Amino acid sequence: MIAIQRILCPTDLTTESDQALRYAVALSSAYNAKLFVLYCKETGVNNGGAQGGETSPLFIASLAPNLGLKTFAELNWEGLVAESVDDVGKTIVSEAAKHEVDLIVMRSRRRPRAAALLGSTAETVSRTAPCSVLVTHPHEREWVSFSAGEIDLNRVLVAHDFSADSELALKYGVSLAQEYQAELHLLHVVSKEERDQPEVAWAQAGSQSGYKNATLQLQAAVPKEAFLWCKVVNAVSCGAAHQEVLTYAKEHDIDLICVGAGGTRSILGELFGSNTNRVLRQAPCPVLVARQRLE
Repeated sequence: MIAIQRILCPTDLTTESDQALRYAVALSSAYNAKLFVLYCKETGVNNGGAQGGETSPLFIASLAPNLGLKTFAELNWEGLVAESVDDVGKTIVSEAAKHEVDLIVMRSRRRPRAAALLGSTAETVSRTAPCSVLVTHPHEREWVSFSAGEIDLNRVLVAHDFSADSELALKYGVSLAQEYQAELHLLHVVSKEERDQPEVAWAQAGSQSGYKNATLQLQAAVPKEAFLWCKVVNAVSCGAAHQEVLTYAKEHDIDLICVGAGGTRSILGELFGSNTNRVLRQAPCPVLVARQRLE
């Protein structure tokens, strides 16, 4: 089981960031975790008298309606206001490290395909965070209700390439699937080079074909007890990694995609290479980028 004790949710006090706050509140309640709500104040801008590290009455009042049915008395939370000199993303990462956060939950404004990744803030946080990051987007499959803030998670997809980070992504997937009795889907993408390797090469390597070998590895990766309380689906496909992940998520109505942040052979390519960018930009549901928390 994944231990989530501290969650950070950055907000710019807009309705868009309210959507990330909705997820952060729901997860904080589910895991009995402390929630840090961070507003990054631009240097020189008045924020009701708040200074770095303080929570102003205006800040608290602006958040109250966004917590839905969860009142401040029911939730273990702390409001933070930090000055951002030039890069809000760097400020968020710094505050996450300062407060030893386990998970950052944030909203991203998707830009047109011709533009940069997700916007500088989301890109910076996802690429440099000291912990895992859950990124939500507009116009996606939702699994936290708008009214009661209840979690309705039915299908979780783990993009698995057997690296250390994808093993952590699997732990998140297993933990959430167990908690909410959701289906757990594991997907490994075989490259065309692997697929086209002659059978004699596999025999010389003392292993089976790429597809069969990957399938056996996926089966072994899932804890045996997981099969007792949820449906586990293993899949191996071939092609461009990002496209295979996106296609699978859309065809199977996936609610959450869990991926590793990096690894020597990450299923999403080198850390925040084009494959990761495309998955985060085009995913039909929230994406959790799993990374070991820096001590």
